[in-house]
Amino acid sequence: MVSNGDLRPARNERFAILRRCHRVWAISAIHGAAEALARLHDAIAERRQPGDRIVYLGNWLGRGTAVAETVDEIVRFRRETIAEPGFFAADVVFLRGAQEEMWQKCLQLHFAVNPGEVLGWMLGQGLGATIAAYGGDPKQGQSAAREGATALSRWTTGLRRGLDSRPGHREVTLALRRAAFDDRGKMLFVSAGLDIERPLAAQGDALWWGSRGFDAIERPFEGYARVVRGFAPAHPGAAIGSFALTVDGGCGFGGPLLAASLGPDGEILEVLEVK
Repeated sequence: MVSNGDLRPARNERFAILRRCHRVWAISAIHGAAEALARLHDAIAERRQPGDRIVYLGNWLGRGTAVAETVDEIVRFRRETIAEPGFFAADVVFLRGAQEEMWQKCLQLHFAVNPGEVLGWMLGQGLGATIAAYGGDPKQGQSAAREGATALSRWTTGLRRGLDSRPGHREVTLALRRAAFDDRGKMLFVSAGLDIERPLAAQGDALWWGSRGFDAIERPFEGYARVVRGFAPAHPGAAIGSFALTVDGGCGFGGPLLAASLGPDGEILEVLEVK
């Protein structure tokens, strides 16, 4: 597990384990809304207690106008939280969302078979805001993709330099987990969805791209009483099902940023909403 403030998981640690948690704060998709995130962090800080755990449910990058500032705020709040008595580095968890997945693909775009096509599709999904946040120009990227691998490698190198210029940002991107669950087997946290026909260990990109039927989960998935996600295309707010919970008010699409507080058995204690 993560220790001594190091954000990097071991290679075989695809999932985060929330140990001895009394309460979990699950933060919905942020999409570059730094000011809303700062207000949400303030509200959580007023309520924060030892035994709390914090899970960012992915998609803090992309779409908004303050992507780098959003990550700055995440780094700041994590540092503040784990400095509190009774908190440890593993108490704050970052999940991979679609935007983080695309950003990782973008940094390796020079290895893609059809880089121009891939980049064009990702720009259509809102990745341009992240590229710009780290000093890149999407149009230059498209031009480099037409020129070839050498030009594209220079462009992606510039993006990596931009990422490295922001303290803590690369470390956060290296800390991404596929999902998180508590050590009592009561709660499972994902970014966007779950393929209920596949075991957790075999889950693929449905975790960050989503899947049909999430809201209609009719039985505990692998025994979890509550499965929580932070992004849904319809942005339903806090949508509570028998075993599923969606926390997405449409932040980045004109809606508010949400966070849900859950008790140790998956019960919903409070939902925070900020704009």
